[in-house]
Amino acid sequence: MTAGSQQEREALLAALLATGLGNRRAFQEVYQMTSAKLFGICLRICGERQTAEDVLQEIYLTIWRRAPSFEPSRGSPVAWLATIARNRALDWRRANHRPALETLPDHIGRSAGEPADTALLADQSLLEEEVDTRLRDCMEELDGRPRAAIRAAFLDGLTYSELARREAVPLATMKSTIRRALLRLRDCLSDDA
Repeated sequence: MTAGSQQEREALLAALLATGLGNRRAFQEVYQMTSAKLFGICLRICGERQTAEDVLQEIYLTIWRRAPSFEPSRGSPVAWLATIARNRALDWRRANHRPALETLPDHIGRSAGEPADTALLADQSLLEEEVDTRLRDCMEELDGRPRAAIRAAFLDGLTYSELARREAVPLATMKSTIRRALLRLRDCLSDDA
């Protein structure tokens, strides 16, 4: 882990905790540090730039209201924020009866004038590569069905109901499968930390 990334995590944690105390400047910092990532989640799930922007606005209203309930001992700020973003985007998709998006073309989310090069800085790239490797290794430890369910739910944006229908299993079974898989992933990732 690089010193810069650790400082960024600490800065986000401090800003989120201060936001929970009603500090508007800290809330602006949370937005500046996380809006690109959360927008990416929204765009991937919603599939439309304007909709993703609208959902993102709702997400930050939710973050403002729920920041006092954030508990650092239960997970990282990025994971907490990403969960809120994912859930709001899925709520929008369900409310608007939109099917899951399998994949988005590369040009979605980028205007014609924006450069295609979105490469990370070297330290960010190394950190993300380390995290990706750890997550990939832990995912490989899961059995085939739970691994596929996790990928479909969290990477493809399918709802539990859509997954249950696709796999022809009861909704409760799919929820249990995913919950157990997430618990195994959490244990695996915390063992490696």
